[in-house]
Amino acid sequence: MDVFEKLVKDGGPIGQHMDRAHGYFAFPKLEGELGPRMKFRGKDMIVWSLNDYLGLVNHPEIRKVDAEAAAKYGLGNPMGARMMSGNTSMHEELERVLADFTGREDAMIMNFGYQGIMSCIDAMVNRRDVIVYDAESHACIVDGVRLHMGNRYAFKHNDIEDCEKQLKRATELANKNGGGVLLITEGVFGMDGEQGILKEICALKKKPGSTSGKYEFRILIDDAHGFGYMGPTGAGADEAQGCQKDIDLYFSSMVKSLGSLGGFICGDKAIIKYLRYNTRSQIFAKSVPLMVVEGMLKRMEMIKTMPELREKLWSNVNKLQTGLKKRGFDIGNTNSPVTPIFMKGDVPEATQMVMDLRENYHIFCSIVVYPVIPKGDIIYRLIPTARHTDADIEETLNAFESTKKKLDAGEYKAADIPDMAEAVS
Repeated sequence: MDVFEKLVKDGGPIGQHMDRAHGYFAFPKLEGELGPRMKFRGKDMIVWSLNDYLGLVNHPEIRKVDAEAAAKYGLGNPMGARMMSGNTSMHEELERVLADFTGREDAMIMNFGYQGIMSCIDAMVNRRDVIVYDAESHACIVDGVRLHMGNRYAFKHNDIEDCEKQLKRATELANKNGGGVLLITEGVFGMDGEQGILKEICALKKKPGSTSGKYEFRILIDDAHGFGYMGPTGAGADEAQGCQKDIDLYFSSMVKSLGSLGGFICGDKAIIKYLRYNTRSQIFAKSVPLMVVEGMLKRMEMIKTMPELREKLWSNVNKLQTGLKKRGFDIGNTNSPVTPIFMKGDVPEATQMVMDLRENYHIFCSIVVYPVIPKGDIIYRLIPTARHTDADIEETLNAFESTKKKLDAGEYKAADIPDMAEAVS
């Protein structure tokens, strides 16, 4: 069979729905200034799908610095990869700021988060090493693990007993092979909002010169959804859990709380130095543009000096999550701003409910259904930000209360799923 013919015929697990979903359920077009109120298909919406936790994306001070930096440097400056011709003093300054903020010796910024962590994983392990990772880790971690030529063991999501079981297996195999063990998990899981069990995992780690801990391994966490607001200073989930010193490598993205582009990894100076010279996605890719770097320095300044941004975010989180619980909604075990709403229903019902929320209640949020999660389950994911208002929250709570009654009454079962690709073309 021709390889292209196979792709077009099959479409893939998500792509099989593309003819009906495109432009509405998938690849929708939000218009207007980024924020909690935007337009979708000409209608005003309350938007809960942006990861702009601290509301920095359209902050006037940020917009001013971004515009001035763009005028000063343009998009192309510097040209080339950092190792060859793309390094500047400003790149190194940003790395010093990030290292200091996260309590590490050094940091390396990267042009993209997804490819960045994949490449870091690839650079650190060889076929003799063993990876242990949370089974519900983000796709970028899973893809990084797939690059690994050696063995890997997944432990049940946030299950410390299974984590220890897999660490024991990994340790035995690594010792036999003459390799080491790398454990990977997340600071905040972006789907269910739970923090990773960092403190419990760290307790299993054998520390140099100490009799505590059981296993010798290194820890890498991806805290893309926790950086900027978790912990007393916003330094992340490991700061919130009081285990910064036991997390060997701290990775995060610049596209969420920081509202920019790229990623970074922090750790001991010797390890970051190694990664600078061995992380292929950075060695062979263009350097982060100076306009982005200067904007990032301003964002870090604001995170450090404006705790009111975190306070407003957490205030909104508490109002939204408390309101949902009072109305009988299941939001799982989230202990972060990420707010999942778990419901029961099939794909047609979920489709109709999404349309009802958007078309009649003007609420825009992300939805997850089969095949991403088991059949019969529906997850709506809401991301509160520092810019949402009490009115946004109250209107949203009322909308979900109303549509849930329709879902429970079976009102969405009988309706046909329209071909939204046709409707939006």
